[in-house]
Amino acid sequence: MWCRGIRGAIAVEENTREAIVAASKELLQNMMEANEVEIGDVACILFTATSDLNAAFPAVAARELGWTQVSLLCGSEMDVPGSLPRCLRILVLFNTDKRNEEIVHVYLRGTEILRDDEKPGLGEDEK
Repeated sequence: MWCRGIRGAIAVEENTREAIVAASKELLQNMMEANEVEIGDVACILFTATSDLNAAFPAVAARELGWTQVSLLCGSEMDVPGSLPRCLRILVLFNTDKRNEEIVHVYLRGTEILRDDEKPGLGEDEK
């Protein structure tokens, strides 16, 4: 069994607690469903948000979903000029027998552009 990562991102409509928590829940649930992950297999979840999203901790969403035994950590996304505003990202690390190429990464509400391999200036971790 391996520890694998699922990446995800979502654009948040506004800088409010409600919008941040709702977007976090939507993204988390999509990531878990797309990869058929059971919460007991999750090692930890890392959340980052752009500096314009500071009304709530995105990890609150996981707690509200009842994920009380999972290690959670929130952080700030790097403030790169020209980057996508109001962007929330999640990295779920989980134990699985799946190969890396079987993992489904989830990008919602306009964040699909973060996966555009043609876009100049993207670092390798963003491709």
